[in-house]
Amino acid sequence: MSKAPNNFTQRVLSGVQPTGGLHLGNYLGAIKNFVPLQEQYESLFCVVDLHAITTWQDPSDLISKKCEVAAAFIASGINPDKSIIFNQSQVPEHTQLSWVLNCVARMGWLNRMTQFKDKAGKNKENVSVGLFTYPVLMAADILLYKATHVPVGEDQKQHLELTRDIALKFNNDFNKEVFPLPEPIIMKKAARIMSLRDASKKMSKSDTSDFSRISLTDSNEEIEKKIKKAKTDALPIPDSNRSLEDMPEAKNLLTIFSACEEEDFEKTFDKFKGKNFSELKRDLTEVLINKIGPIRDEMKKLNNDKKYLIQILNRGSQKAQKISIKVLKEVYEVTGLTL
Repeated sequence: MSKAPNNFTQRVLSGVQPTGGLHLGNYLGAIKNFVPLQEQYESLFCVVDLHAITTWQDPSDLISKKCEVAAAFIASGINPDKSIIFNQSQVPEHTQLSWVLNCVARMGWLNRMTQFKDKAGKNKENVSVGLFTYPVLMAADILLYKATHVPVGEDQKQHLELTRDIALKFNNDFNKEVFPLPEPIIMKKAARIMSLRDASKKMSKSDTSDFSRISLTDSNEEIEKKIKKAKTDALPIPDSNRSLEDMPEAKNLLTIFSACEEEDFEKTFDKFKGKNFSELKRDLTEVLINKIGPIRDEMKKLNNDKKYLIQILNRGSQKAQKISIKVLKEVYEVTGLTL
């Protein structure tokens, strides 16, 4: 366990957007890696619906999508009695702190956020303001609980740096160490999972082809079919790592295998180098069914009891608010907003 910054209580926070269609990339890149953290830290795992609505969501589907994320957390091994599983929008202090931090963050900092540029593309004049200020809300999510550690992937490192900059400026502006500077937890076994149809792109629910991803709700037959159709090269798996760099689809399938088996990539590569892709696909299908099958079945069971999942989110939100109210009260006192 790493030391908490500046002697703050060791606390970890992370969140998943309820945008529907959770897939293998969400599991291997994030959710799976949350599970061991609850044994090391006071842990909060959030269904970040306020982030989700930076792009339009169907209101009638949003509750089901939030329940799906909660179900995925629990089915993957996050214990709601040990960790706080909660719904972001049920804790209004998130948006209250976000406004204060909007007044601390600088436009120049936000203009440097590459994820906004990637998502907005050439259409940046027509995207929501929320998509632009998204990183400040993310900073509020973290600092509202004085989280000392945050598990991050490559695409979130810049946002965590912004959170640290905001925390440092706030502390300096008001001459009080209110917030810790949260440390990143770089998950060594967290895998960056790419599309099964185009390994230059991340696996995503927004891809038009359902064959680009393994969904956490896929049947065994669907998993087998998708792996069979996964893009590969005509040549066998190469013997050297250097050659593998020119075969991104092969590297992606090997990455998925090693992540599911929780073994070093080199060990997986040694197992399959020089072999035909049919052997890798056969073994990978078996591994995925063994890994995803139990999670899918438990998610299905949990999703059939939405009342239970909503109770979990309500209870977790109440626990989260007990922490957030105290922190926001301190922020208001320090900034002069309290009468």
